[in-house]
Amino acid sequence: MDYKSSGVDIEAGYKSVELMKEHVKKTMRPEVLGGIGGFSGAFSMEKFKGMEKPTLVSGTDGVGTKLKLAFLMDKHDTVGIDCVAMCVNDIACAGGEPLFFLDYIACGKNVPEKIAQIVKGVADGCLQAQAALIGGETAEMPGFYPEDEYDLAGFAVGVVDEKDLITGKDLKAGDVLIGMASSGVHSNGFSLVRKVFDMTAENLNTYYDELGATLGEALLAPTKIYVKALKAVKEAGVVVKACSHITGGGFYENVPRMLKDGTRAVIRKDSYEVPAIFRLLAGYGNIEEKIMYNTYNMGIGMIVAVDPADADRTMEAMRAAGETPYVIGSIEEGEKGVTLC
Repeated sequence: MDYKSSGVDIEAGYKSVELMKEHVKKTMRPEVLGGIGGFSGAFSMEKFKGMEKPTLVSGTDGVGTKLKLAFLMDKHDTVGIDCVAMCVNDIACAGGEPLFFLDYIACGKNVPEKIAQIVKGVADGCLQAQAALIGGETAEMPGFYPEDEYDLAGFAVGVVDEKDLITGKDLKAGDVLIGMASSGVHSNGFSLVRKVFDMTAENLNTYYDELGATLGEALLAPTKIYVKALKAVKEAGVVVKACSHITGGGFYENVPRMLKDGTRAVIRKDSYEVPAIFRLLAGYGNIEEKIMYNTYNMGIGMIVAVDPADADRTMEAMRAAGETPYVIGSIEEGEKGVTLC
């Protein structure tokens, strides 16, 4: 008896590493020390000595049950972008620059070509975030996961000068809320999505005119990465007073996290058009509006609060970075929370 007869193919693991190397190499930054395949990833902090108080910020997350769609559609090259996005967007929310990323893939059976496609997506996300993919782990776990399924999670580290941390402490009434458009459902609320829509290949491959895509394509669209846009806003000389990544919990859970006591966010629901995928989801599932806004991003993936005098400059920087911004509301005095009107 050997390890392979128990369900773990070491040779497949070696092949996976070889296939993913070409994707990993594309993400390298000058600060990365050593090559691919070591026991740990090394990253030099020499470049950041000029900061007054260099501060590390980190984020970790997974893709969740959105992976079930990837299995059904046999499409594995975009979920890695989701994984990176969920981590680096949180770092950018704090004012941080993502530096490096590590992934963890656990699977029932190591199919090297499939693993390489997953890592390609991770590398693509790292390129969008300008972060280096400096390490990871692929664990073959027969008997724990079905042969054709896997889980994907990641961890990112960034840096920010302490004085540039975005904390919300300087928020005041009258500050403007600017939202950046999402690419769709992103990576949250898929347990409900899978209850609403019939998760069959036939249904996922059905084309919807209002979506301009098949249902599967619309749902699997990768999460937007807002790192470049937030960096562009900073480089434009704008001070972002507060920032919120709209993930699980939607507006009602995430917007209050950007506020200080005594301030309230007022968001106008008619300030932008809610994407068709959310209207379709609400209609098919008979989901009431408040639950939709308490579960999904509803078309806004990231919200920043800035001084009114900086609103135009902020939106120009976001557009230049390829994002679509909207003025969606403002800050008022009141009990900490959010009002959608």
